[in-house]
Amino acid sequence: HAFLRQHHHHRRRAQRSRGRLHGRLEGGEVAVRRRAVIVRRPTELDELMDRYSTRGQVEFVLRSRGRSLEEVERAHECHLAALARVRAGIPDGWASADVERDSLSRFLFAPEDVIVVVGPDGLVANVAKYVGEQVVVGVNSVPQANAGVLVRCTPEQGVGALRRLETGSDLRVDQLTMVHAAADDSRTLTALNEVFIGHPSHQSARYELTLGSRAERQSSSGVVVSTGTGATGWGASLKRGRHMGDLPTPTSHCLAWFVREAWPSPHTGTNCTEGILGEGEELSLVVGSESLVLFGDGIESDRLTLTWGQSVQVSRAPRALSLVDPAGLR
Repeated sequence: HAFLRQHHHHRRRAQRSRGRLHGRLEGGEVAVRRRAVIVRRPTELDELMDRYSTRGQVEFVLRSRGRSLEEVERAHECHLAALARVRAGIPDGWASADVERDSLSRFLFAPEDVIVVVGPDGLVANVAKYVGEQVVVGVNSVPQANAGVLVRCTPEQGVGALRRLETGSDLRVDQLTMVHAAADDSRTLTALNEVFIGHPSHQSARYELTLGSRAERQSSSGVVVSTGTGATGWGASLKRGRHMGDLPTPTSHCLAWFVREAWPSPHTGTNCTEGILGEGEELSLVVGSESLVLFGDGIESDRLTLTWGQSVQVSRAPRALSLVDPAGLR
């Protein structure tokens, strides 16, 4: 009952927030007020201060690890400056909201929202599973530390994107393919980079893998199905030493799949270990051991547990992530 009360409380608060985004024009027509939702996460300094309480203790811990407090503080200040620039650049008349990474699962995004992710690349992947067709602007708040594959914009470019959305000017938005996994009990999971299916510990995962007319019982370290976005990370590593051609691009409708360390035995094979899932194709697994887990984008805490005999189908997700390309932005 306490959980239900909390759930309804969050839902009512989100609905009130959405209600404030709408106004009524003459004749009863409803005007939609856009909202910039800034998604952020604690910096390394925030987390260290939360753990060790004092600046002196943080400095001691960092020095013992061969690092300096000044380095961590510079990254912290750079992140705060990026947040301040983005907040100051929200167009007049727009609403705004802030949400931290750990609160994403409880936040209700409205269709008219523009999501501004300020932080590392992984934060965009965290957001992707909770949004629909909303435009996402990735702002690299600490370029000296972040690769910028998904947080593609500088703070100025992020503000420029908001201005173009306000005026209806041309803005390049890439539709990044996502991957979708559906268990036979109706539970689903969507990810931007990849999904992993394997044993919850370091034991072998046992299952039957099916792709079209090909089927094989396997024992392995797990199966990874990657998008073109994930192909620049884990997928690129898994491809090494395999003869499977080029991996998909982030906007390609194809997926790449890999079996990790397949083990040959009298009952398990190693013939179906990698490939490309074309548009409309799906990879199917039937669990052949006590339990396997399925999670996306490395977030093990948000996982599905699959028990003996259950099946799961993995394919391209029906929706994509609309991520701003900074080309042409100043």
